[in-house]
Amino acid sequence: MKLKTALFAALATASVAFAGAPAVQAADLSCRTAKLIVPWGAGGGTDVIFRQFVEAANEAGAKPKLQVVNIGGQGGNKGAKEARKAKPDGCTLFAIHQSALTSFFNGRVDFTWDAFEPVVLLTRTPAIIGASPDVPYNNIKELVEAAKKAPGSVTAGGTLGSTSHFIFLLLEDAAGVKFKHVSYDGTRQRMTALLAKNIDIGEINLASAKKYIQTNELKALGITTPERNSEIPDVMTLKEQGYNLIYGTDRGVVLPKGVSQDVINHYAEVFKKAAADPKVVAAMTAKGTTVNYLGPKEYTAYFEKTFADWKRIAIEVGLYKGD
Repeated sequence: MKLKTALFAALATASVAFAGAPAVQAADLSCRTAKLIVPWGAGGGTDVIFRQFVEAANEAGAKPKLQVVNIGGQGGNKGAKEARKAKPDGCTLFAIHQSALTSFFNGRVDFTWDAFEPVVLLTRTPAIIGASPDVPYNNIKELVEAAKKAPGSVTAGGTLGSTSHFIFLLLEDAAGVKFKHVSYDGTRQRMTALLAKNIDIGEINLASAKKYIQTNELKALGITTPERNSEIPDVMTLKEQGYNLIYGTDRGVVLPKGVSQDVINHYAEVFKKAAADPKVVAAMTAKGTTVNYLGPKEYTAYFEKTFADWKRIAIEVGLYKGD
């Protein structure tokens, strides 16, 4: 069944406005250094983005200091499980995006975003459909034609149950094709596979792949933004190519369930300052990422709406394993 355009439009939250965080109260934090669990390996797109926010927060005098701790594995779920069982004392934070939804939808975990306390939404990174340089197609139209001629023959790299997998499910449904899905644990591993020509296509992002696109070591078949990106102006949007897929990875920070509101407010203010840092904004822009700060209340509303919208999509494409 074809998805309605309205469902795709629901994915577009890049226009979220800068929202103020609640007034900071005195937070009782027992640790000198709080760890931010990033559930993917060092060097990947998500890791790079969160490290820049943490650096800016620390430079602005964050107390406690923040430290990125990478706990990769299981498509982000290993780190999520660790963060979920952490004490709600403000000394452990979790870097999250919509894989918390897709992993729940496909039954890989039995919990989702509401197992945590939302703190801040920080950024959106659109998806780029990348390809090995040796494949015969150069855009989405040609990819779809190849996939229709030989169903299941085009290997698509993504992290099973994550946003990088979900984008190909959406494209399959929109284009009436079927790919052969191959799972990798993160962006870095996926790009390595593309560069080694072990897979045909894979979801990548500008933060990790810009130099490879510019040197023609990777092809960029399309980008999921409403307009072309100025850093790679020759890459057409999927919308231009006939598929109204406006899509992105929305990254934010949550805390273990049960943490006090003053701790939530404390970290909302810490990250609000980091999000307003011109160096952070410039770095995100250069990586094809937008800064979209939302505070705790607004971020909770974002999760509620996105969960409902994406659940409908997951049911449409046959991904949803729930009741």
